[in-house]
Amino acid sequence: MKKAYLRPLDLAHAAVDLSHGGGGRAMQQLIGELFAKAFDNEWLRRGDDGAVLPASAAGERLVVATDAHVVSPLFFPGGDIGCLAVHGTVNDVAMMGARPLYLAASFILEEGFPLADLARIVASMAAAARSAGVPVVTGDTKVVEKGKGDGIFITTTGVGALPAGRELSGANARPGDAVIVSGTLGDHGMAIMARREGLAFESEIRSDTAALHGLVEAALAAAPGLRVLRDPTRGGLAATLNEIARQSGVGIVLDEKVLPVDPQVAAACEFLGLDPLHIANEGKFIAICGADDADALVAALRAHPLGLRAARVGEVCVDERCFVQMKTALGGRRMVDWLAGEQLPRIC
Repeated sequence: MKKAYLRPLDLAHAAVDLSHGGGGRAMQQLIGELFAKAFDNEWLRRGDDGAVLPASAAGERLVVATDAHVVSPLFFPGGDIGCLAVHGTVNDVAMMGARPLYLAASFILEEGFPLADLARIVASMAAAARSAGVPVVTGDTKVVEKGKGDGIFITTTGVGALPAGRELSGANARPGDAVIVSGTLGDHGMAIMARREGLAFESEIRSDTAALHGLVEAALAAAPGLRVLRDPTRGGLAATLNEIARQSGVGIVLDEKVLPVDPQVAAACEFLGLDPLHIANEGKFIAICGADDADALVAALRAHPLGLRAARVGEVCVDERCFVQMKTALGGRRMVDWLAGEQLPRIC
């Protein structure tokens, strides 16, 4: 029997309309010609409502993480909402010490969103998934009326395998431990802010968005006794360290002189009255390990392309108040507290 004729999607000029979310031919065409084609793999190809995945190796446990992405603008120096949606969830799985295996993706599209932009985002997302070796195996698409959304929102869920005996948690920090960051701070948030506000600097600030599971494996190999991994996204280093301090019931003291911040990011923060400690990152992590493992861990991170600027930036201390403090460059101390709200909304 001959298939009914459907005009191919005009990805260059057409836009999303409500029929693309209605469950009929238009929706099937959008899924088939765009999403399924970009993310093609054996599980997605089956066309079921879910994916039946192979069991992990004996003794491994499953880790699941999910994240919604509402970044504005959708395209920014160094990335876009598509690769960010992959990297963010891959990293959430990796921060648990797990090996990311599979992704699921959900798209909320606004009527009138250009198909050219959608195709660009999907292509970026597919490239990021391939590069990370973590396929998108199932998904969902919804369309809302014009004015009821903001172009596109993406939710991704990741599944990973955690080896037996590996236990990383924000509750594991102990007094005397070293605090290490894998690279420069504030790059992603300031790239978003500069593009959003039309700010031009002498050299372009680019987002650090990246999948970190390879760097995590290098860290675990160098420091098998690694206690805590966390990616400092919304709220930046300050919020993340306060979370860890509270979870572990300890204090943390940072050294301002060794915090890695690129000069253009520092200049942009000074110009805008912002603190890089509170600015989001999407390609960096915080590691907390025993002091004896710190040098080996920093060396292993610096040997990896994503960890070239890794640095030991502080230590865990006894403090029943669970304060995070900073030893300033002038020799004093100041509190590094939570923010009451969000300095930069819609950055991930």
